[in-house]
Amino acid sequence: MNTEIGPKEKHVLVVDDEESVRRYLATLLTSEGYEVSCAEGGEEALAMIKQQLSPSAVILDVMMPQVDGLETLRRIREMDEALPVIMLSAVGQTATIVKAMKMGASDYLTKPFEDEELGITLEKVFDRMTLVREVEDLRDQLNKTSDFISINDEMIRIKEMIRKIAGTDATVLVLGESGVGKELIARAIHDQSLRRDKIMVRVNCAALPSELLESELFGFERGAFTGAMRGKMGKFELANGGTIFLDEIAEMSPGLQAKLLHVLQDGEFSKLGGKKDLKVDVRIVAATNQNLERAIKEGRFREDLYYRLNVVKILVPPLRERKEDIPILCQHFFKKFRAQYDSDMEKVPETILEAFMSYAWPGNIRELENMMRRLVVLRDEKYVLKEMVLPVEARPEQEKAPSLEPLSLKEISKRKTVEVERDAIFKALVENNWNKKRAAETLNISYRALQYKIKEYGIDR
Repeated sequence: MNTEIGPKEKHVLVVDDEESVRRYLATLLTSEGYEVSCAEGGEEALAMIKQQLSPSAVILDVMMPQVDGLETLRRIREMDEALPVIMLSAVGQTATIVKAMKMGASDYLTKPFEDEELGITLEKVFDRMTLVREVEDLRDQLNKTSDFISINDEMIRIKEMIRKIAGTDATVLVLGESGVGKELIARAIHDQSLRRDKIMVRVNCAALPSELLESELFGFERGAFTGAMRGKMGKFELANGGTIFLDEIAEMSPGLQAKLLHVLQDGEFSKLGGKKDLKVDVRIVAATNQNLERAIKEGRFREDLYYRLNVVKILVPPLRERKEDIPILCQHFFKKFRAQYDSDMEKVPETILEAFMSYAWPGNIRELENMMRRLVVLRDEKYVLKEMVLPVEARPEQEKAPSLEPLSLKEISKRKTVEVERDAIFKALVENNWNKKRAAETLNISYRALQYKIKEYGIDR
């Protein structure tokens, strides 16, 4: 995997109270192909970083008035733990440099230094950063692909479908309830494709407001809006040659949907404030837990975009429809968390497995994973069992036992209505990821009425 950044894409922030040093470093670094910004003190540098300057590295003088280099370093680390910081020190400041390295400085240079020394130090810092990214990406991929475990017939069919389509560039639409493992499906598609040596980028379309999501996806040029002090690469540009996974695609605004359609049709897009189109080679995998056909009818989703995305459709079944997977998933997560938390638990209790097989799993595999984590951490099954809301068919017999007194037809009808209503509300909540507003729209009742019914029937996530 190659995540190395070319010099022209690297932005160095120089922080020094001496104007001659700032001017010298700016001239030197610019001649080497770096983009350079300068600050005359710690406060100015911190303000620039807060305003989305996003430098690739910081060259920071130790001795500065007001806010010195060590304090500036400490506050930079509070904002960004990974940002490379190279300290500049004078002769005789060894103790200060040792302290700076312990605080998280990446490297240091002693004044005066040769031009070549600066170049070598920067290259060393960026090489180290690239290596860390590669290791993290590989670890992340291994962790995510290891959880795609199933013996269910439908899931085996999905695995076979992934094997068939992985080598193509076909756009894939993954549908399923929240927590069923849609991202694992996307990861499996990427890992088995010809793009597996390139990056897979995930974007949660529901996590950001529309205007921020656009800049996140497509990037922006310097000066595109107030505070855009330098350009930013978008996720599509970052994913060039690889795969982009658009999660919660139904949450994307109509305006952004139109721009995404343009990318799908022509493989081109323009940055915010950009004057030219950029060409990208990206495979798109999209996912949602919503009913897109309904969203199209309601005018919330473009029909032409739906057909562009729906080249290959994968519908992931919920966990309650593949309960044969529960025991093997339990064992998998148990082993994973037992090693992670150095637990002395020997096995998953039978009472837990029995309860899990009867549970409805509204949160699907994500909920099961959290349950197993809780079990291993707390080492007591009662803390897991009391968190579970068992469906009617799994409740103890004494709770379900019918009354010995005869019931009138009116009472029977009333009880049946309550049961049907409760099941319908629970299903609507699950299908809408427990978004009560959307669930109320699905049930064609007011939000206030839904709130009342949830409380009346004791429905709990």
